[in-house]
Amino acid sequence: MIRIYLVLLLIIISFFVLRRFLKTPPVQMVRYIKALGLGLVGIILIYLGATGRLNWLFALVGIVVASLFRLIPVLLHYAPQLHRLWTEFNSARQGASSYQRASGSSGKMTAEEAYEVLGLKIGASKQEIIEAHRKLMQKIHPDRGGSDYLAAKINLAKKILLAR
Repeated sequence: MIRIYLVLLLIIISFFVLRRFLKTPPVQMVRYIKALGLGLVGIILIYLGATGRLNWLFALVGIVVASLFRLIPVLLHYAPQLHRLWTEFNSARQGASSYQRASGSSGKMTAEEAYEVLGLKIGASKQEIIEAHRKLMQKIHPDRGGSDYLAAKINLAKKILLAR
């Protein structure tokens, strides 16, 4: 009879844990999982140290350190290629977002470029500028699946032309 109560209690607890898991934001869940993993590793290491079964870990650390010392000449031989790959990786990771920020807020657009972005002839009236901006933003607005970069360019073009 006690087993039935324990199973029911386990089911109820798992239900509430699952509900909590589904409502927790992913960023916070990652923190919880990291903390749980580190705590679990710590408990296992304490247990292994207390029972005297930690000697295999020291042997493993020795093997890894010896292997790293043997790999150092190989890594130094390929250092320029590894450095190039690392810089390409970082530039690709940061490239698009930093390019959009730099281009979208730089204010370096000329009036001719602004007319070209809005698809207008040089010397268009304020009403034509506003109308062209409105039509383009209806098509390219980020809320409708458009690009943030293009929306920023269109807004910058309107700002430059209306400031003249």
